[in-house]
Amino acid sequence: MDLDPQVSKSQTSDSLSFAFASARDRWPAIITGVIDDVHRSVSTLDTNDEASAGESTKVSEGKAIISKLASLKYELQHNRSLEPLVDDGEADVQLYNDELKLRGGEKVKWHDVEWLYSECYLYRRISTFFSTTTHWKAYDPFARQKLSTFKSSRSAVEKEKERILFTEMAEICLWGNATDLSLLTNLSYEDIQKLQGSEARKTREKSILVNDLHKAFEVLYARKKTKKGSRVDFVLDNAGFELFVDLVLAGYLLATGLASEVVLHPKSIPWFVSDVLPKDFAELISALQDPKAFYEASDELDGQGEQQPLSQQEEDNLKFLFSHWSELHADGKLILRPSRFWTHPGSFWRLPKFGAEVLADLKEDSELVIFKGDLNYRKLVGDGEWDPTTPFQQAIGPLGASSGLRVLALRTCKADTVVGLAPGQDEELRATEGGGGSSGKRQWAWSGKWAVVQFSDGKI
Repeated sequence: MDLDPQVSKSQTSDSLSFAFASARDRWPAIITGVIDDVHRSVSTLDTNDEASAGESTKVSEGKAIISKLASLKYELQHNRSLEPLVDDGEADVQLYNDELKLRGGEKVKWHDVEWLYSECYLYRRISTFFSTTTHWKAYDPFARQKLSTFKSSRSAVEKEKERILFTEMAEICLWGNATDLSLLTNLSYEDIQKLQGSEARKTREKSILVNDLHKAFEVLYARKKTKKGSRVDFVLDNAGFELFVDLVLAGYLLATGLASEVVLHPKSIPWFVSDVLPKDFAELISALQDPKAFYEASDELDGQGEQQPLSQQEEDNLKFLFSHWSELHADGKLILRPSRFWTHPGSFWRLPKFGAEVLADLKEDSELVIFKGDLNYRKLVGDGEWDPTTPFQQAIGPLGASSGLRVLALRTCKADTVVGLAPGQDEELRATEGGGGSSGKRQWAWSGKWAVVQFSDGKI
């Protein structure tokens, strides 16, 4: 806690914050979803008299998990105290429990606690319900939802693959690197001009409050010109469609030579519903290996019936991605590197002490570390109630100036904390429809409508 920024933090007791609504409405709904998922899995198990002892034990364990989840939901809804985590053999349990003591132990209640700690605690506690069993250790209660979400995004997958590639090519044109257009032989200069002038693109650009993408590009392009290898790291956020888009971008960086190696950092345990686990990567690749079977099968995950058949072009394109990404992974150019640090409580200001090996690896070998999503942003800035004009590099503390890291945060705003805005920008956004107005709430930052792309060069 002493390592975190010395500014006030978002609290679940603050009725003007998104933390307040999260603790009272969103978290109970998430727990209900986990209960429903485990109940569905338990109900499919054989419970007749001839069932094996292992199967019967699994059923009993599943029912016990459901009971623990129901108790957790009751505690949360009735503002009970946070309990110490049960030891499941992982070192981070002690970190969580030590911090709980420092925060007041039994005095710490769900509706009056720092948002970042309590939300991390929530998912880590749910994890112990599974990790302390015999048959449910590797179970991901969010897997159905993640895979179903990716399947339902089928119509966007084909378009988004092209949009991301086109957009990246267009940005490179703006930065004077038109020669890389030869990498996509079916992409004409006229195509880029049309995309660049599209109303949709202009609308998206207007929603990016701070856009430092060009700074990150200049770093990678300068490295490329030296003919030296360049590693880019992604601290991942969501599985499914977002992971698909991340892989498109990773493949693009490798294809253009802006990166010679991409390292993906997933979570080690089911986390914040949709965060990427290593097996989510494997399942996405598997889905692309046989896209017809994946997309056209009747979907018991989301209750939809038989799907619209893929066109031959769609099938060929998705199979190409399977082949390309599988080859990159096999060649060691696309690497997964999970670490328990990413599911620790608290901010990334603690990385030098509690993630020293991770930090040393990033400082030594990574040219650019891309932090994806809202939670990673909150952790970067310590979920602090900063003045919104505070420079991004200052707000990320030990990962900022002279840290040895280059950081790029890609974040759609879904929480109150935000930094790096121009003077008066926050006030202008609050004055927009649904922005919070005179209520004192920074509601514009809750919806995901607005985004920031912020860069810090700590290698200077």
